Parts: sequence; C-alpha cells; structure tokens
Amino acid sequence: MSMTRCTTAQAVVRYLSNQFIEVDGAEVPLFPGVFGIFGHGNVTCLGEALESVQDVLPTWRGQNEQSMAFAAAGFAKARLRQQIMVVTASIGPGTTNLLTAAGVAHVSRLPFLMICGDAFARRHPDPVMQQIEHFNDPTQTVNDAFKAVTRYWDRITWPEQILSSLPQAVATMLDPGDCGPAFIGLCQDVQEMAYDYPDAFFARRVHVIPRARPDQQLLQRAVELLSQAKRPLIISGGGVRYSRAEAELEAFALARGIPVVETIAGKGTFSHDHPLNIGPVGILGSTSANALAAKADVVIAIGTRLMDFVTGSWTVFADDARFIALNAARFDANKHLSLPLVADAREGLRELHAALGDYRAEAGWLQSGQTAFAAWNQLIAARQQRTVTEGVPSYAQVVGVVNERAAAEDYVISAAGGLPGELVKGWKVKNPGTFDCEFGFSCMGYEISAGWGVAMMEQPRDVFVLIGDGTYMMMNSDIYSSVLSGHKMILLVCDNGGYAVINRLQNAKGGASFNNLLKDCRVTDPFHVDFVAHAQAMGALARKVSSLDELSDAVDWAKSNDRTTVICIDTHPHQWTPGDAWWDVGVPEVSARESVNEARREHEAGRKKQRIGI
Repeated sequence: MSMTRCTTAQAVVRYLSNQFIEVDGAEVPLFPGVFGIFGHGNVTCLGEALESVQDVLPTWRGQNEQSMAFAAAGFAKARLRQQIMVVTASIGPGTTNLLTAAGVAHVSRLPFLMICGDAFARRHPDPVMQQIEHFNDPTQTVNDAFKAVTRYWDRITWPEQILSSLPQAVATMLDPGDCGPAFIGLCQDVQEMAYDYPDAFFARRVHVIPRARPDQQLLQRAVELLSQAKRPLIISGGGVRYSRAEAELEAFALARGIPVVETIAGKGTFSHDHPLNIGPVGILGSTSANALAAKADVVIAIGTRLMDFVTGSWTVFADDARFIALNAARFDANKHLSLPLVADAREGLRELHAALGDYRAEAGWLQSGQTAFAAWNQLIAARQQRTVTEGVPSYAQVVGVVNERAAAEDYVISAAGGLPGELVKGWKVKNPGTFDCEFGFSCMGYEISAGWGVAMMEQPRDVFVLIGDGTYMMMNSDIYSSVLSGHKMILLVCDNGGYAVINRLQNAKGGASFNNLLKDCRVTDPFHVDFVAHAQAMGALARKVSSLDELSDAVDWAKSNDRTTVICIDTHPHQWTPGDAWWDVGVPEVSARESVNEARREHEAGRKKQRIGI
C-alpha cells in the first residue's frame, strides 16, 4: 500500500482539498474555502498546513468566530447545501464563540465544518491556557458543548482516527435527512503528530447528494388520502429549494389544481406573481394563505419542519385536516400524526404525481386562493405607498422601495427583529431562490456575516442585507471583512431606536415598555449611533437618507458602487404590517397589571383553538 507521512493537521487539510461535488454537470470543490481566526490551539499546526494549500483551499480571516460561522451558514444556504465552508478556531473562547452559529445551522439544517483546537490528549502540560477543568471528568472540554448543536461530533486523540471520522462528517453534511454542522476537535499534540496515511485516503473523490425515494406502501396510502381531498393545500418549505424540486412542484400542483403556500424558508420557491403562489403562511404570513389553510382538508407539507411560525402555533389549520409530510428527514415526516413520506422532495413529487392518476382538486379551489392573494397584494401595496404620515417611514415602506429598485437576480437577507415580518409579507420575489430569512434560530447578527458569505459566490448580482439598529450594534465587523476581501454587499440599516419589535410584543401582551427601546432603558442619554461614520471607519461607503425618494436614489447609488455600501434611514418604531395568525408565547397567569391579566384571558382563548399533537 502506498503511504504518505505527514502530520494529522496536514492530513486533514490534504483530505479536504481533494473532495469535490458534482453540481449541474460540473465538478467543483466540496470545500471551497476556510474561515479562520488563529490562536495557540490551531495556528502552529493547522495554520501551517492551511498556508501550504492556500491556492486550492483559500483561508479568509474574519473578525469574530461567530460571524465567520454565520458567513459559512449563509454561503451554504445560498449554494443550496451543495458546497460547504470550513471554520477553524482556537481552543477556549475562540471555539465557544461558534456555539450560536452552530445553533443556527443545526436548526436550519445547514452544513459547515468546524475544526477547532482542543486540550492535549497526553495531558502533559495540563491545564493549558483557556482550558476549563471538570474535577470529576478530565476528558471534558468546552468542545463537548457542541454535542447539543451539531449533527456530527468527534474529538481526535490519535492521528489515524481521521481516516474514519472525516468521511463520516462529510457523509452527514451531505445527507439531506441528517444535514447540519459537523465538529472536529483536534487535540493540540495530535495535530503535530506524524503518521503514515494511505495515499488512497487523499485520492480525488467526487460526491453526489443522495436522493431517497418514498416507501411504496406509504406512497399508496398518500394517494388514497389525497384522492379523497376536495381542498388540498401544499406547503412549500426550504427542502423544496434544497432538493431543487421547483419544476416538479410546479408540474404537480398545476396538473392537480392545488394552491401552494410558502414557509419562511420556502419563500422564493416560486416568483411572487406565479399563478400557484398564494403567499406565505402562518404568523408572518398572508391573509390569503392563512384563509386557505383554515379550509384545507388535506395538507401536503413538503420539506418543512412545521415550526410554530408556519402553523400559527397549530391554530391556522382545521381540527380535522389531515397531513401528508414529504420530507427527507424521518423526524420531520412523522410530526403531528402526518402520513410520512420519507423521501427527497423532487423524487417524492415525481412518484406521487405518477401514482395519482387524473385527480384534481375541487373546481374553483385554486381560483379562490388567487382571488384572496390579489386582495392581500392590494393591502401590501397600500402599506407600501410612499406617503409618510407620522414623521418617518415604516418598515413596510422601506421594504417596498428597496424591492422596487432591486434587480430580479439580487439576493436579500434578514434574520431577526421587525424586518423578517415585513420582508416575508411584503417582499415580492422576482426570481426564485433569491430570498434568505434565517428564522429557524432567528439569530441577531447573522445578517451582515451571511451577506459576506453569499457575496463570496461572486455572482453578477447585488446582495442586500436589511437590518435594524439593534442588530447592527450586535454584530457589524464583517462590514470590514467584506471591504478587506472585496466582496460587496448593500446594507440597509433601519434605525427605530432600539428593539422595537420586541417592544411591540411586550405591549401586545399587556406589559409596559421596558428595556427595549432606548428611551425605555436605564441610560443617561438615549442618543443614536452615527451608523454612517461607523461604517465609513470600516472602509464602507455610507449615506444617511431622510425620505423614501432619497432612499430610492441611494439604492441606485449603492448598486453602482464597487464595494460594500451602507444606507441608514430612521424608521417608525410602532407601525407594522398586521397579521391574522395567533402565536403561543408565555403570558403571566397573574399580574399586578390589569392589562397583563386581560392579555392572559385573551391568550387562554387562543389556546383553545390549537390542534394538540395532531
């Protein structure tokens, strides 16, 4: 057997450099790059190995470990999970900074590979700097915390362990049903150790993403159930996009006359004006989609985990509605007594379509959805009109202006605060696959970093990142990263004076405004940050605008620029596009405030409408 002697760290890097994947008939690197911040736990060995292959596996230096991993997650989503970024951090705080981003990727089923330093396997110098110690378990380090937020986890304590561990990590990240982040802890002394590795381990390998087919018995049951439906409804989730099943969904739904509503992750399956599209469903959804959900007798949930914002905490569907869940993940397919079709969305739709005969939904069912969606569009158009009546524009008006000026191929990103609701409701997707609202973990700080990651795809389009002032303050350093690396994005900062959407929830449940808007916090002076000066200090072009017409001009200016551009506009903290779905949150059973007690009574009434476990 032909062998190569190298260190563990060198072997890891060499293996990653030789992994490829077939995408649209072309072979591309499975791991196109590494985000890295070096410390003593990864610089001398892993850093040495990465430096030697930087021409084939480029390393990008971030400003914060968490934001680097957000960038990796945003990249993976935009690439439809077909390419995977690597993130490396040192031990201790460098590694724990990745935990939040791993949570994002775990919840949203996004792959990236974390390779982090760990304590010494031989323990000779223990305790090393930044090593925690558990008095009753010397094997435990902070890296064990990642077991809760990863799909694959391993600690390498012998050089030869990577021979089995790395292929398993790759297989997990490419498995549509088990996809998510993977974590490899490399003990510092193991990184330096040399070992004779088989050359076959480093051979070029071209991967494909597997596509599971549905069980034929369950497929027949699904056909029998759907054949009896008069008012079927399709919920299109993110899994449809990851499976690249848009054409199959369109063919299936058109032939059967079945309306399609979208989840937050599924928004952008179809363009806004597609005749099958009845709008987003649920708490951030449209009145049109929610009206159809309430009348549907059979719901086909494709590629969705049915989170509470999609189901209105299980109040938007009729009690007797039946569910067929087509999902690559067994766990998701079996939720709420659904008839489970564990399969790839594209292949499952093809087989369901072929087996369903000449079935069509009740005459007029799709048309009723189209009529309701037209009325919803009129409501949105009214909310987005450029007439400002209360000093500063609303989020809805800002979204309308940016949407109008954005090109069909441009990509928009949001994640937390008030903008996800306004974007999901009011952003008209002009081209499928151009919308990213990270609302699985709904993580403040994801947006700018994800924008950097998406811009790395270097496609001929602009990447728009829409955030509030609170999110900007939480994590903004990748403005600097994007300027340094030459990956342009357009960042729009809506300044409404704090965490306005949580203040809205606080008030809606009877609470007093407290610790959310700057004016309601324990501060000496609730002054606003000069976001323009701050962004300019990080190398970005920046401008503040005071009207919607100025905003329109500024978006055109930003699109003409050659580097990251920041636009800031003051927005109203209390004007929101209304929704009609209910959300289950904790409301105090007793309170000294009568407004809270009233909210509790209203909330108890809402809970009586929930489907419990079905």
